[in-house]
Amino acid sequence: MGFNRRKKGTKTSAFGSPGRINHDSTSFYKSRLYEGLPKEKVVKYVENSIPTKFLDKIFCKTSERMEELPDNSVHLMVTSPPYNVGKEYDENLTLNEYRAFLKRVWSEVKRVLVPGGRACINIANLGRKPYIPLHAFIVEDLLDLDFLMRGEIIWNKASSGSPSTAWGSWLTAKNPTLRDIHEYILVFSKGMFTRGDTRRKSTISKKEFLEFTKSVWSFSAEPATKVGHPAPFPVELPYRLIQLYTFEGEIILDPFMGSGQSAIAAIKTQRHYVGYDTNEEYVKLAKRRIKEFSINFNAPKLFEFEGKKND
Repeated sequence: MGFNRRKKGTKTSAFGSPGRINHDSTSFYKSRLYEGLPKEKVVKYVENSIPTKFLDKIFCKTSERMEELPDNSVHLMVTSPPYNVGKEYDENLTLNEYRAFLKRVWSEVKRVLVPGGRACINIANLGRKPYIPLHAFIVEDLLDLDFLMRGEIIWNKASSGSPSTAWGSWLTAKNPTLRDIHEYILVFSKGMFTRGDTRRKSTISKKEFLEFTKSVWSFSAEPATKVGHPAPFPVELPYRLIQLYTFEGEIILDPFMGSGQSAIAAIKTQRHYVGYDTNEEYVKLAKRRIKEFSINFNAPKLFEFEGKKND
């Protein structure tokens, strides 16, 4: 004799569950495992306008103080911090001094991001004797600033033309060395997991969304000789983050603009950008590359952006 079976929702097991339909994970997020981590603080969505004279500009100054940007005015920060932190900071910083410098920048980033705004940091770890897990230290410092961590993306650079050849000892267990073919992209949000209802246009395609929400991305690195900067990330990297985390016409910040890749990706996706860099030569390089791209891309002029005012 047949009978109707009512479909039950899944619950989180002791080791997690692959279930995604009607899945109740409340007990997991209330577990003691989450004690001591930053908690979501739902606030009213506030978005302040950046003066037009500061939009689509790169400033030759430190991003430790971004006076040009009001509180709650930027939608996405994407950057790759320099390892020698530029001419202004060439005092051969210790790891703790380097972290303190970056933390001042991350604190400013938190100030200028809108509630729920995202911060994405591309970082490679350094050294072998011993290995320095910079990504772990950055995670620790952003959690200390009450950013909510959303995940990490492994950028697989294996398809690049010149992979690492740091073998260590060859064909022996004496001292083999791992060859890094990846970097990290660490993803955080300010205060809330979701963005405010802006009623703006998403520009990401279904194909892109399915690909960009994976935790491993594979594309080649950008040759330094081609760009004229010692450590450029490819435009593809900020392009993916901009498409995934912002709406058309919103504002992208790169506090270490370097050769201008984030700005080029912003123009390509019809967003505005603001950048900072302490190296005058890199600022000139970025402006030149942005100008050349804009001419060749022939993009329509971006509309005058009007952010939501605080009521």
